[in-house]
This record gives sequence, structure tokens and C-alpha cells, in this order.
Amino acid sequence: MSDAAASAQADAAAICAQIAAVFSAPSAHLPAHSVLVAELAAAAARGGRVFVHGVGREGLMMRALCMRLAHLGLAAHCVGDVTAPPAGAGDLLVASAGPGAFSTVDAICGVARGAGARVLLLTARPDGEFPRRQADVVAHLPAQTMADEEEAAAEGEAASARAKLPMGSLYEGAMFVLFEMVVLELARVLGQSPAQMRARHTNLE
Repeated sequence: MSDAAASAQADAAAICAQIAAVFSAPSAHLPAHSVLVAELAAAAARGGRVFVHGVGREGLMMRALCMRLAHLGLAAHCVGDVTAPPAGAGDLLVASAGPGAFSTVDAICGVARGAGARVLLLTARPDGEFPRRQADVVAHLPAQTMADEEEAAAEGEAASARAKLPMGSLYEGAMFVLFEMVVLELARVLGQSPAQMRARHTNLE
């Protein structure tokens, strides 16, 4: 094995190990995947629509979740898409704010709650003012975000001492794994087979 291949393999192993460690980190909150599955299953049972929202790379992970929810047969929409309908009573907004708060996420959550929708907030900082004020339920994903890196830099601590991945990459990578866990469990809860999911995938590719 070449030095470059060995280095790439080591990097991949370290990154995967850090993401895996997120799911064994201590937390006073219920596991995030359990919270998400329960809320999404409840929305499906009452015939509610599901809206997802996030900013930046978190937003990309939320879009990936939205696609799989549609494959599972839920009426799922990304906030901001031109075909997204209005939210209302019985609907669920799943929003992400890894560092604890974003002004735009705050605003969207406020609109959703004002319209009667239920708000689930995914975050690495569940005990802040924003989750308490805007979320009906919080799913805690205990991974490093850009806010942690900024605090470490302010304290003179090297970012590499906390995580190999920069900025919010650990949180974002953990989001992808979390959502795959959620989809697997939700498929079992809703009785959806891989063939049924594939049948809902677009043919316009």
C-alpha cells in the first residue's frame, strides 16, 4: 500500500470513528433517532405533512432526509421549495440548528408554530434559549459544531485537539448517519419495504 493510500485509509478510519463516537456520547436527553422516529411516525399517523429546514451543509442533510421521507410515503417538503404548501395544524417541522440557533431557523420555527404546526429541533446544544422558546420537542445530537471550534480557538486550543473534521463537519456527518438510522427504523414502523420505497423514486433522472 502506498503512503498516500495508507494516509487516506487512516483519515477515513479516524473520521468514521469520530462520527460513531457521537452516538455513544453521554446525554441527558433521549436518543435523537428515537425522538425523530416517534415524531415522524406520529405525523404520518395523523396524516400531517412534514417540512424540513436547515441552513448551509445542515440544510443539505435535511434535504437528503426529506427525499427518504418521500420514499417512505410521507408528504414531505423542504422549506423554501416553490412547491412547498403552507404548514398548519397537524403538520411537523423538523429543523436543524447545530450550534443552538440561527436567525433564519428561528424565524421559520416561529412561523410554523404560529400556524399551528409542531416543531422538532435537532441541535448539538439542546439547553439554550432558542430550543426552549421555539421547539415543541428537541432531538440532541452531541457532535462538534462550528460554534465549538470558535470557542476552542478563542481559548487558544487547537481545533485538531477536539476533532479531525473542521468546523461543523462532524455534526453534519453525524446527521447523515442519524437520518439513515431513522429511515431504517421508520420503514419498519410504517411497514415499508425497500421495493415500495424504490417505487416512489423519481424516473426523471
